Amino acid sequence: MSAPHYPYPAPPPPDDKSKTMTAIAVGGVVASLAFSAFLLFQIHDLSLETAKNREMMQNEIDTLKENTTVTTATQRKHVDDLREELDAKTRAANQAASNAKKEALSYADQQAEKLEAENRRTADSVNKVNTDLSGAISNVKQSADTANAKLADVGTDVNGVKSDLASTKNDLQQTKSDLKKVTGDLGITSGEVATNGKEIDELRKRGERTIVEFHLDKKNKKEFQKVGDISLLLKNTDPRKNAFELELKADDKVTPKKNNINVPLQFYVGKSLYELVINTVGKDTIAGYLSTPKYQARN
Repeated sequence: MSAPHYPYPAPPPPDDKSKTMTAIAVGGVVASLAFSAFLLFQIHDLSLETAKNREMMQNEIDTLKENTTVTTATQRKHVDDLREELDAKTRAANQAASNAKKEALSYADQQAEKLEAENRRTADSVNKVNTDLSGAISNVKQSADTANAKLADVGTDVNGVKSDLASTKNDLQQTKSDLKKVTGDLGITSGEVATNGKEIDELRKRGERTIVEFHLDKKNKKEFQKVGDISLLLKNTDPRKNAFELELKADDKVTPKKNNINVPLQFYVGKSLYELVINTVGKDTIAGYLSTPKYQARN
């Protein structure tokens, strides 16, 4: 078979320069493909790491939510417990105040009844004395008919008896009128407050409460002085204003108190109402009395 005949000359074979360019092009394509594969591998690793980090962050968020929920519930429970405790203490305080008020009113009624009974007894005694005195005067007048010589002496004696009786009666009435009901520092109206020795004696004679007189000196500022079943420590005095400051120890509790003279300092020992009255204030000294119930109220 004969070789084909071309109408044109055959193309020349590629030279070395074309081969080199082709090799470079092929190498570039291969390098590009390799780089692309490397990038795909890096992107795959980055995606895996990103997914792992996202999962870890979600776990931390879930844990934080759980801890926040538990903490909130614990705090809410604590607040509810505190509210219940406060309500219980408020109810207890209101009940204690109500009981104290009832006890104070009952005690005031009892003291009023005792005072009224004492006034009746005093009136009966005065009437009896007047009756006896009238009888004595009548007897003196009858004896005067037979003993004119002694009439002047008897009249003098009778007048002296009248004068003494009137003076005693006036002193008694004056002492009773001088005893006044005063509202103490707790807002409770005191039975009656004495302002001097004679009035203190009158309170003591009534026998309704135990009266203990005392005198305090500020020279020793560290040792309490025993007064009845309590202790007192004088801290300061102001004679110009008749004011003072002291500390009061009762039932193992120390309470600061300050006031003016003749105003009761009121406090409870157990369930019994005590009253401390200062009558005089001097330079670094005070004097007064402690009034306590005859019979202590039981706890």
